Amino acid sequence: MPDYAELVAYMVRALVTAPDQVEVRADGGDRRVRVEVRVAPDDVGLVIGRQGRHIEAIRMVVRSAALRQHQQVQVEVAE
Repeated sequence: MPDYAELVAYMVRALVTAPDQVEVRADGGDRRVRVEVRVAPDDVGLVIGRQGRHIEAIRMVVRSAALRQHQQVQVEVAE
């Protein structure tokens, strides 16, 4: 299984002002994986982006990577 958590962490660290506070956890089974992202409170808006554009772009990249493995990946930002 690809490391979706590492992929998400790489993209999120590039967006935030405190990359050392980025925590990403992935859990799930063979077909469905849930990735949860935690960042500093000041960086939540940067990860989400205007009208959700940043988080949607991250989700799109991760979904594209998951298609090759026939998996579904859900990316959520924990507040």
